[in-house]
Amino acid sequence: MALADLQALENRATMGTYARNPVEFVRGEGTRLWDSEGNEYLDFLAGISVVQIGHCHPALVEAVTEQARRLVHVGNLFYTEPALRLAARLSEVSLGGKVFLSNSGAEAVECALKLARRRRPGGGFVVAEGGFHGRTMGALSATPQEAKQAPFAPLVPGFAAVPREDPEALAAAVSDQTAAVVLEPVQGESGIHPLSEEVLHAAREACDRHGALLIFDEIQCGMGRTGEIWAWQAVGVRPDVMTAAKGLGGGLPIGACVTTPEHADVLQPGDHGSTFAGGPVVAAAANAVLEVVTDAALLASVREQGARLLEGLRGLELDARGRGLMLAFRADDGPGLARRLLLEQRLVVHATGPDTVRLLPPLTVTEAEVDDAVTRLAAALG
Repeated sequence: MALADLQALENRATMGTYARNPVEFVRGEGTRLWDSEGNEYLDFLAGISVVQIGHCHPALVEAVTEQARRLVHVGNLFYTEPALRLAARLSEVSLGGKVFLSNSGAEAVECALKLARRRRPGGGFVVAEGGFHGRTMGALSATPQEAKQAPFAPLVPGFAAVPREDPEALAAAVSDQTAAVVLEPVQGESGIHPLSEEVLHAAREACDRHGALLIFDEIQCGMGRTGEIWAWQAVGVRPDVMTAAKGLGGGLPIGACVTTPEHADVLQPGDHGSTFAGGPVVAAAANAVLEVVTDAALLASVREQGARLLEGLRGLELDARGRGLMLAFRADDGPGLARRLLLEQRLVVHATGPDTVRLLPPLTVTEAEVDDAVTRLAAALG
C-alpha cells in the first residue's frame, strides 16, 4: 500500500492522537531500518528506548517464534512457565522482592501507586517537576506537565510536585501522610535530565524518616540504558519499588512493578490484575532480552559508546547531556532538526520539545555506527 493510501486510511480509521512522520518502516535489523521504498536508516531512537537489543535480534526472534508455536495465551488463572521465570529473574537482578507483570509502563506505574496507597491508605504522593510516568489517569496525575494534564482535569488527587533539583523542597514535601515519592532517576520525556545524587539521597532519607515508599520509575532509563542494569545502581540509592517496561520486551508490550522483600506482600489476591499481562509470548521475549542486557560486556559497551556519542555531540559544539546511551542536546528548532535528520540524512531521532533532540540507540550499537550518526548530524547542522 502506498504511503498516501496509508495516510488516507489513518485519517478514516484511527483517532488523531499521533503526529506521524511521512515514512513507512517495513524491516529492521540491528541498528538499521528500511522503509517501503527501500531506503536504509540508522535508528538512534529504538522505538523510544524499546528495541533495546536491536531490531530482530536472533535470540529474541527465536524465543518468540518457539513460544508462539506452543502457546500464546491462557490468562493468569493458570500457571505458565515463561512469566514466572521472568518474575524470578527480574527480582534477582533488581530488588529481590516480588513482581507484578503488566502490559505497559503506565500500567506498571498504576500498580506501584496502588501498592503505596494499599500500604498507607489515603496517603499522598510527591513527584518531581519534569517527570513523566504515563498517560492513564493515575500515572498522568503523577506527571506534573500542564499541557498533558489540563485537558483531562480533574485528575486523581493527592499529588504534590517539587522542583527536580531542589533536595530541600523534596524533603520538606514528605510527611507522615505521604504514601510514596515517585521519581525517574533520569527523566526521559522532558529531555533527558539525570536527577542529582543529592536529590535521590534526599528522597531516600525523607522516605525513611516518614515511613513512605520510594518508587523509582525506570521505564525509560532502566534495562541497561545508562550503562547499568538499573539507573539507581550508579548512585547507590535503592528504592522500595521500581517500575520497568519499554526495553524489557525488546519490542513487545510488557511492563513490571518490582518490590523489595519488605513490601512484597502488600497487594493481596483481588487487589490488582490484568487479562493479558505476562502472557507466554511476551514473557519469553523479555527473558531473552534480559539474557542479553545483563551481560557485563554489553553494559561496558553501553558506557563506552555512550561516552563516545556524548564526545561526538560536544565536538559539534552542542549542549549535550545524559548518561550511557540516553542522551539529548539543545537545538533551536528540535522538531525541525529531527525531521531533517530523518528525511535528508536517514537518521532516526526524536524531539522531546521545541528545543531538545533525544538520542536512544539500541544498546548493541557499534563504534562505527556512533561515528556515522555524528557525521549525519554534522551534515544536517551544516
